[in-house]
Parts: sequence; structure tokens; C-alpha cells
Amino acid sequence: MQQIVSVWVRDPRIRKNDFWHAYIDYEICLHTDSVCFTKKISSVRRRYSEFVWLRQKLQANSMLMVQLPALPPKNPFFSLNNAQQITERMKGLQRFLEKIVQNPLLLSDSCLHLFLQSQLSVSKIQACAAGRTHYSVAQAVKSCGLRRFHSEEDLQKDLSMSCDSDSDSSECRDPEPRIKDLTIIKSQSAGLLDLMGSSQEESLSSSSGST
Repeated sequence: MQQIVSVWVRDPRIRKNDFWHAYIDYEICLHTDSVCFTKKISSVRRRYSEFVWLRQKLQANSMLMVQLPALPPKNPFFSLNNAQQITERMKGLQRFLEKIVQNPLLLSDSCLHLFLQSQLSVSKIQACAAGRTHYSVAQAVKSCGLRRFHSEEDLQKDLSMSCDSDSDSSECRDPEPRIKDLTIIKSQSAGLLDLMGSSQEESLSSSSGST
């Protein structure tokens, strides 16, 4: 029986590092019955530069045995206020992941699983995959926060409402208003982000200490 791995890239949000610097991250929703994945349903957020890192890491780890799909190209004129550019990039990121999760060799890479199903930063993903952390890959995945949806049906309903689904048979009628109305979520400080990462590490430390 064929195992299914479904992945969506949706819900772009503007994040502010400080007064002058901002970026967009995207929600990655995954639903699967594959034995390759520790969690069958998950939701994390990643930014474009992290996708670039993932592709480079997978290419290096596969020792050029796999021709990886391309990412949407980096655009020097990319604007956080351009709804069309955001939508095109988001769909390109989804196409990239859809092809990645169908490759058995790439599915054996711990970096991919940590990217898709943990909140770890890129540097911590590398350390965990290399066995340089006090928690395992499985523990990092299991400690990931609660998912935003409870079933595939709920996710499909949410996707249809947000018009972020990438399908040849149905196009989003009007994705621009949703993106234009995105709320700018301000990080209170860089320390808050560090605290979130530290909290996850403390949780992992507790779970690994009890096993």
C-alpha cells in the first residue's frame, strides 16, 4: 500500500527583526501516514533563507546522487508589499518540498525531518543531526509545539479558505487581499526569540534526562 506524504506551504507572515529589517516566514503543514516520519501531522514556520540552507545541505549529504529540484530564484527586488511576488515564492517553495518528500534517499536525511517537524534553528538542526546535542532527532521532533489543526479535513478546509493551495486544476480566485491584509507580527526583542529556543532546549533536556 502506497504511503502518502502531503505538504503545504501557506500563511506568509511578516516578521520584524528591528525597525529597519523585516522578513517573511511561511507555515509548513505536513500530513502523512509514512513510517519515515516520527509525527504524522505537524506544523512549523520557516523563512526563505532556511529553504536555501536545506537545499544546500541535502545536496551535500546526498553526495550529488540526487538532482534536487530548484527553489524559486532569489529576487533582489523582492518586496514585502508585493502580493504577487509573495504568492509566487510561496508556491515555488511548496513545489520544492512536494518533490523532496517523494524521494526515498532524501527522506533518510535527519536534517530534512528536523526542518519539517521541529522548531530548531538551522545551526541547532546541524548539531542535532550530527549527534552533538543532548537530545535526539526524535526528541526534537516530538517536542515541537502543538499543531494548529487537528485533522486533514480541518487543514483542507483551512487551505480552501486561505486560497494557498497549489493545484493545476483549481487556482486561487484572489490571493492578494489576504496577503495585503497580513498583520505585521513584531518580535518584542531578539531576546524573546532566544528565549523560545532556550525553552525548547530545556524541554528536550528534561525529556532526555528522564529516559
